[in-house]
Amino acid sequence: MKQSLQLRIGQSLKMTPQLQQAIRLLQLSSLELQTEIQQTLDANPLLDQDDDLGEITLFDVDKSPDREDTTQSSIDEGRLAENRAEQSMPDQLAVDSSWENVYDNPSGSSPASSNQGADNRDLFENQEGAQDTLKNHLVWQLDCSHLTAIDYAIGMAIIDSIDDRGYLTEDIEEIYRGLLQQYESIEMDEVLAVQHLVQRFDPVGIAAGSPRECMSIQLGQYDPDTPHLAKALVLVDKYLEHLASNDLALLKRRLRARDSELADIIRLIQTTNPHPGHSISENHAEYVVPDVYVSKQSGEWRVSINPDHAPRLRVNAQYAGLIKQRDSSDQNTYLKDHLQEARWFIKSLQSRHETLLRVATAIVERQHAFFEYGDEAMQPMVLRDIAELLEMHESTVSRVTAQKYMHTPRGILEFRYFFSSHVSTSDGGECSATAIRAIIKKLVAAEQQEKPLSDNRITKLLGEQGINVARRTVAKYREALNILPSNERKRLF
Repeated sequence: MKQSLQLRIGQSLKMTPQLQQAIRLLQLSSLELQTEIQQTLDANPLLDQDDDLGEITLFDVDKSPDREDTTQSSIDEGRLAENRAEQSMPDQLAVDSSWENVYDNPSGSSPASSNQGADNRDLFENQEGAQDTLKNHLVWQLDCSHLTAIDYAIGMAIIDSIDDRGYLTEDIEEIYRGLLQQYESIEMDEVLAVQHLVQRFDPVGIAAGSPRECMSIQLGQYDPDTPHLAKALVLVDKYLEHLASNDLALLKRRLRARDSELADIIRLIQTTNPHPGHSISENHAEYVVPDVYVSKQSGEWRVSINPDHAPRLRVNAQYAGLIKQRDSSDQNTYLKDHLQEARWFIKSLQSRHETLLRVATAIVERQHAFFEYGDEAMQPMVLRDIAELLEMHESTVSRVTAQKYMHTPRGILEFRYFFSSHVSTSDGGECSATAIRAIIKKLVAAEQQEKPLSDNRITKLLGEQGINVARRTVAKYREALNILPSNERKRLF
């Protein structure tokens, strides 16, 4: 085999560290971005956050500081020292801070209203206090029951077996067998007695083994003279599955009740809570912070970046001034590397905000009818449409729209909400799947409870509006909207 030299010309894609950083920042959510910015500020001494700047700025350090700048800086410092020497010392020095600086009153009003901001919102509204969990709530009631040591241990074993919904995760017999290992003289009747005590704790119906038992316990707390209470207990005990399937004809026969009487029985059962533990839960609301704001100004829809997600960053001028061009010491190399990283990070942030604003503006322009008229006017749109409009790659649009939210007059919506498939119409046009779901929801909301619309009927009504969809498609959209089938939506009242 003969050896030879060959010259070939080719193209290859190479991702530079700057491009990798820009792509990574682009796909981060708002919370992840804040964490990334804080970590970079902590790790890079040449990167500062300046709240006084009006926008993200990059300190001009392209021109390396030379000896003349250092000399001029020394002259300025000398003049400042001379001016300070000429100043006289006042008789009374001002304190470092005042009461208003420590306890700032943002509204500028009386102290009674100092806990309200400029927009009249309570500044302490979203601050979390001491949270009460279901277990702590039950243990507190158990401590107030003045039980014996054995009964208290039984109560703690039962409470430890209760899940967030309020149901026992273990059978009462298994709890009894577990207690026997520690208390050999314990009886099953003692365990059942403590269980009945716990079931009367707040919320009532806790420590039940099934929804049937839970609802029966709550109904048992009512006055025995409550109308229809006896039949309500029978329905919960024997026919709860038929009530769940909305088999009203069978319930009327088994309970020997008329329509009005059955309606009163169902109303009485609906006053119970099948998941009592959810009334005291340790799960708290999580607030979504939008990435962009959409508002109508002078008859046009405008998009703006959330200023909280556009931190004001700059290069630290003091450290940048210490860099020397021809110095190869470790300290100088350290400053140069961090200076370049600071530049890249600020430029990557700027690129992220510009791309996010471009994509959000394009979405608003394409979905102008939605912002004017609502979900029924949503236009079909896919990621490729925005990518072709902005001359971007489809993967870039996908990264921008992932976990990003838009604050609109119609609520806070995820970017992906505006992208949906389409269905052909009778006139040759297209209708968005989001619009079809909105129409289905509107039709179901206006239906008669005694005679709800079936999927076939909804399909015909959509066909009358020029929307050609199959019955199984309607069923799929209905299930996505968490709407029950027609036989389960039928109501007597």
